[in-house]
Amino acid sequence: MIDPSQRLWRAVHANDTLLVQRIVKAHPKLIHNPDTSPAGLSNSNLHLAASMGHVDVARVLVSLGHEEPTPALNENHQTALALAAANGHTNVVHFLAERFPECILRRDSKGRDSIMEASRGGHDTVLQLLLTYVPDGHEAAVRNADIDGNTALHFASSNGNLLVLRTLLAAGADAERRNAWSWTAIAYSATVQAEVYLRGLVAETERRRRAASDVSDTKKGGAVRLVEEVGGAD
Repeated sequence: MIDPSQRLWRAVHANDTLLVQRIVKAHPKLIHNPDTSPAGLSNSNLHLAASMGHVDVARVLVSLGHEEPTPALNENHQTALALAAANGHTNVVHFLAERFPECILRRDSKGRDSIMEASRGGHDTVLQLLLTYVPDGHEAAVRNADIDGNTALHFASSNGNLLVLRTLLAAGADAERRNAWSWTAIAYSATVQAEVYLRGLVAETERRRRAASDVSDTKKGGAVRLVEEVGGAD
C-alpha cells in the first residue's frame, strides 16, 4: 500500500482536490507534508500546488489550515506565493496575494520578494496583481533590493522583460538605483534594444512627472489671489 504522504503528493500533482481533501482530513499531520528528498527543498503541499498553478488545490489546503499560524517556508525561506509569482501562475497569485498580502514582501534567503520574482520571470499580469495588494503602497515596494542590491527593475532589465519595465517605472521604480557593484538597471539591459527601450521609458516617465509637477504648481499658484493696494488719502 502506498504511503499516505506519497499519495498526497501524487494528488497535488494530479490537481485532484477531492483526494487532497480526503487524505488531509484522514491524516491531519500531513497538512504540510514537506518534501525531504535532496531536490525537494522541503517544499510543502501548498508550495507544490502554487508552483504548478493548481489554484483549487491551494484553496483547499488553505481552508484546511495550511498557512496557520504563519505561512510555510521552504529551505530557501520562500513562500508559496513567491513560487507562484516566479512561475507566472496568475490565478494562484491572485488568491494568495488577496488572502495573505503580508507575504508579498516576504524575503527569501537571497533577499528576494514576490515582486522581484515576478519581474525576473517577465510576468507582468502577476506583477500588477502584487502591486495591487501590496501593503503600504507600491512605490516603496518596487524600490526594495535583495542582498546584492538588485531591485525588481534590475531583474526585469537583465532579462529583457519590456512590459515589466514599463509597469515598474509607472509604479515608481528608481532607474538610477545602483546595486552592490554600482550597476544601474539600465547597465544590466539584456540587449541593446532593451537598453534603448528602458532609456526611452525613463525619459518619458521623467517628462510626465515634471508635467504633473508643473500642473500642481500652477493650480497652487492659481489659488492665491493677489490684492493690490487701493490708493487712499495721505
